[in-house]
Amino acid sequence: MNIIIVASSNATPTRLDLKCWRMRSKIAGVIAACALFCIGIGVVGASIVSNSRDRALNDVTAMHETIVQQQEALSRLETSSRRDMDALALQLGSLQAQATRLNALGERLTEIGKLGDGEFDFTKPPGLGGAEDPAAASHTLDFDLASNIDALRDEFAQQETQLTVLENLLLDRKTRNALVPNGYPVATSYIGSPFGSRVDPINGQIESHLGLDFDAEMGSDIKAVAAGVVVFAGDKAGYGHVVEVDHGNGYMTRYAHNSANLVQVGERVKFGQVIAKVGSTGRSTGPHCHFEVWLNGKVVNPYAYVKGKIKPV
Repeated sequence: MNIIIVASSNATPTRLDLKCWRMRSKIAGVIAACALFCIGIGVVGASIVSNSRDRALNDVTAMHETIVQQQEALSRLETSSRRDMDALALQLGSLQAQATRLNALGERLTEIGKLGDGEFDFTKPPGLGGAEDPAAASHTLDFDLASNIDALRDEFAQQETQLTVLENLLLDRKTRNALVPNGYPVATSYIGSPFGSRVDPINGQIESHLGLDFDAEMGSDIKAVAAGVVVFAGDKAGYGHVVEVDHGNGYMTRYAHNSANLVQVGERVKFGQVIAKVGSTGRSTGPHCHFEVWLNGKVVNPYAYVKGKIKPV
């Protein structure tokens, strides 16, 4: 269908082909629709890309926050672990101090008990061992360290108490031993005359000899055979220069015919202390130490004492 437009009588008529115009409109519409579609695709794509980027940013932010929280938790754990380690170090130091005390106490007990060399050495750990049990189930360490340290401390304390009691008993025994006459009063000597009935070396008659005579060189040391207190230091008829020591527990020892007394009445003496010098004063035929032991006011045979056969009760 054609439309002819005449503007004036002199103008050339214009023809419009309506069929061609519709085609152009359709084409324009298609083009416009394609353009709109492309724009829509772009908008959707941009939206998708934008949403993906936002989600990624959100994920990164969340991960960063998680890392920060983990770092803070790690820092708290490190601080707590450091405090725990400090506490354990203090407890370990306490246990080491207890172990040192136990070792010192053990060494004293070894000395007091007179254990032989190498019989028991507190300075070295004991050797341990044994065959492996093939049926034993393997396991990992799973225990409360602090509780075990406390238990070990209690065990150390109990052992220390027991060893202290034993030490006191041994010291008490050692003290009693020190108060019982024991050993020779003169180191380099021999028994020249026994205890009991004998022929008197001066008058030749049978008499009762109340002690032992230790033959020795003039001026040799005479030592106390037990700890005690000097109760007499002077001259007695027949004995010459005499020293008498009271050891307690009913014991008293007498050392006679001395050339010199080196202690005074009231003086405390120790076992093995030099208290006089060998002489020949009094009723004597030559230098020697006359030695007597008295128990509860009665004279007894010193022989078992000088041989160390008498033990305290």
